[in-house]
Amino acid sequence: MAMVSRLLVLSLFIMLISLERDGKLAQREGIVMAIDEDGKALCSSVNLAEFLPPPYGGLENMVCQPVWNSFLLRYSQTKDNVITIILSTVYTSGWVGMGFSRDGKMINSSCMVGWITPGGQGKIKQYYVEGLTPSKIKPEKGELPLTSVPPIVYLQGATIYLAFQLKYPNRLKNQPILLAFATKYPHHHHLTVHDDKTTILFDFSSGTSFDVNAGAPNNYISSTKTHGVLGILGWGLFSPFGAIFARYLKKQKFWYYFHVSAQFIGFILGLAGVVLGLQLHNKLQVHIPAHEGIGILVLVLSILQVLAFFLRPERDSKYRKCWNLYHGWTGRTAVFFGAVNIVLGMHYAGAGESWKIGYGFLLGTIMLVCIVLETLLRLKKLDEPNLPPTYPMNSI
Repeated sequence: MAMVSRLLVLSLFIMLISLERDGKLAQREGIVMAIDEDGKALCSSVNLAEFLPPPYGGLENMVCQPVWNSFLLRYSQTKDNVITIILSTVYTSGWVGMGFSRDGKMINSSCMVGWITPGGQGKIKQYYVEGLTPSKIKPEKGELPLTSVPPIVYLQGATIYLAFQLKYPNRLKNQPILLAFATKYPHHHHLTVHDDKTTILFDFSSGTSFDVNAGAPNNYISSTKTHGVLGILGWGLFSPFGAIFARYLKKQKFWYYFHVSAQFIGFILGLAGVVLGLQLHNKLQVHIPAHEGIGILVLVLSILQVLAFFLRPERDSKYRKCWNLYHGWTGRTAVFFGAVNIVLGMHYAGAGESWKIGYGFLLGTIMLVCIVLETLLRLKKLDEPNLPPTYPMNSI
C-alpha cells in the first residue's frame, strides 16, 4: 500500500501541473498586457505603407479601432461598398482568425485565418464553420465576398497582419465579428482548437464595437477544464482504485469501506462532469457523438453499480453468484470506457501536453499497480496447498 500511495501522490502532482496554461500562451498574454495599455497609440504610430503592398498599405479614410486584447481592426469602406480590412495582433505561434457571423455564433460563420509557418512562410485562407470540432471547420470554403485582390498575411516584428478585401451589395454596418487565436499551428490546413475567442458587434459605419461576451470570455475554457478534471478524478482515479481495493485488498480490515467510498466519490464526480458537459453542449452547440455516447454509457454503468450496492443479496443466496458476475463485469466495463472517453475528451478539446502526460502517468501507474498486484495474487494462489476434502469418499 505504501508504494501505491506514493505513486498516487505523484500522479496527482502531475495532474495539478496540467492545470497551468501552455507556456506560449502565457508569453503571448504578457505581451498583450503591455500593448493593451495604449491601443490607440499603435493606430497612429505604425505606417502600413512601409511593409504592406497596395491597396492595404495606402488606405484612404482608414478607421483604426482596438477591439479585443491586442487585436486592432483597421478598415476603409468605399462608396461602392468595397471594404478593405486589416486585422493585427501580437503573434508568437499558431493561428489568428476573424470571422463574420449572422447571429454572433461560430456555427455557419465564415472566417479569414492566417498564420506564419515555422519556416517563415505566410498562410491565409477562408474557412467555413460547419461545427465546432476541427473536422467540421472546412478550409477553402465560406461565404465571404472576396474581391480579386488577393488576401495577404505579414509578420512585422511581434505583430501579425491579416489583410483582405470584400465587396457587399449594401454598405456594411452592424456586423457580428468573431475573433480567435491558437498557439498551435494548423495541421495540413486543418485548424487546431482555439485557445481563446470572443464575439463583438462591430458598427462599420461609426467604427464602434460592443463586446457580446463582456466579462466572461474565458468561461468556456474554465468550464471545459473543470469538466475534464471531474472526469479524470471520477472515472480515471477513484473508480479504478475502488476496483483495485475490491479485487486485491480483501484481506485488509477495512477494504469494503475503502471500496464503497472510492466508488461513491467517483460516481458523484463523474455525474458532476456529465452535468457540466451537457451545459457546455447546450451553451456552445457542440456535438461530439463518440464522446457524448461513451459518456452516457459510462454514466449508465455507474448507476447500475450504485444500484448493485443496494440490491446485493446475502452470501448464501442462490443469486449471489449472478450478482458477483454482474457487479464485476459492469465495473470493469465502466472503468475501461471511462479511460477511453477521457482520452477522447482530451483529443477533441485539444488538450496540452501537460494534460496528456499527466493522465498518461496516472493511467500507467494504475496499470502497473494492477499488474504487480495481479501477479502477487496468482503466485499466492499457486503456493496454497491443495487440501483434500474434509470427509473423503471412496468411489464405488
